[in-house]
Amino acid sequence: MAFPRNARGSRQRTRSPILLLLVCALAGALWWLFFSSSSRILPTWGPGSGVASLKNDVWSNGLERKYLYWGNRVDCPGKHCDSCAGLGHQESSLRCALEEAMFLNRVFVMPSRMCINPIHNEKGILHKSVDASSEERWAASSCAMDSLYDVDLISRTVPVILDNSKIWYHVISTSMKLGKRGLAHVEGISRLELKEDSLHSNVLLINRTASPLSWFMECKDRTNRSSIKLPYSFLPLMAAKKLRDVADEIKSLLGDYDAIHVRRGDRIKTRKDRFRIDRSLHPHLDRDTRPEFIQRRIEKWIPPGRTLFIASDEHTPGFFSPLSARYRMAYASNYSEILEPVIENNYQLFMIERLILVGARTLVKTFKEDEADLCLTDDPKKNAKIWSRPVYTLDESGAH
Repeated sequence: MAFPRNARGSRQRTRSPILLLLVCALAGALWWLFFSSSSRILPTWGPGSGVASLKNDVWSNGLERKYLYWGNRVDCPGKHCDSCAGLGHQESSLRCALEEAMFLNRVFVMPSRMCINPIHNEKGILHKSVDASSEERWAASSCAMDSLYDVDLISRTVPVILDNSKIWYHVISTSMKLGKRGLAHVEGISRLELKEDSLHSNVLLINRTASPLSWFMECKDRTNRSSIKLPYSFLPLMAAKKLRDVADEIKSLLGDYDAIHVRRGDRIKTRKDRFRIDRSLHPHLDRDTRPEFIQRRIEKWIPPGRTLFIASDEHTPGFFSPLSARYRMAYASNYSEILEPVIENNYQLFMIERLILVGARTLVKTFKEDEADLCLTDDPKKNAKIWSRPVYTLDESGAH
């Protein structure tokens, strides 16, 4: 369910009477369609409702809880509606929205689907058609949000409903009837203002769809302590139950193991400067993620003879084989009989791999994200957009 977009620059706008009347008429039609055969009192929150922590609540008039809506797609509305970021970027945006809902003590209305970037998918679920509309193409290149995440598990920390649920349609219908007390369209307002300003804090539904930015931009200043922050590990641990079950089965087969996550792919790409010299944002990464340098780096943390699970976006066959002289190698592909019946796209595969990684006795990441992390490279994960000459040997030093 999408809201009409606001013009940029205002905080809250009044709608024309005609437009408001049309919206109310549409809301009435939706109300009749979805609830004509049901009671005026919503049933108890139950399994699959998306709010496991509220299972004993009965929602009689739509005012017992307050809601936060950011849009029906991650990073959309906004300038990213026609593009699709990778899972990591979408999780950053989703985490930001969940943090705001947590800070405002509101139920977050989560998109029921997540788009899948074709660069990150090889499972063949992207069915392209020249004659298909943009909406149809988007639907074909997306997956159900609850096929990735356990919505009820998320709701133990931040109450969540999906935007294709009957509860959500009930919220919209109620908010339209309540007028200013029911719905506030906001843009350019901090979460602290939303919490302290009674005009917004008491409204049933806050709609943030006017922003043209990626969702995660609302959380760009993560040093702001006025915001409740969820750890980066939160969403990876909220994987759907069927994905957690597969990860647990593979972990039991691995036994006592160590793991490394090797990020190469788009991170090692270079571009030529005006002198036709290659430049990279991560000048040491290509070198540091090659087998001979990986072995040199991890030998002080992982002794020889250990089982080493590798998750990587490197697709060259046998690329990590030199490490087998020292370790018992394991990859997700070794467990295809377990994975194939479950996995529908590479996002699901990566979520399973992440669960396996965090279950290792020793985990070495590509980049240092937290102070205690072990990492393969000293290049920062995020830099100041400084393009340097790549370094491929121990004797070289990156030159600007």
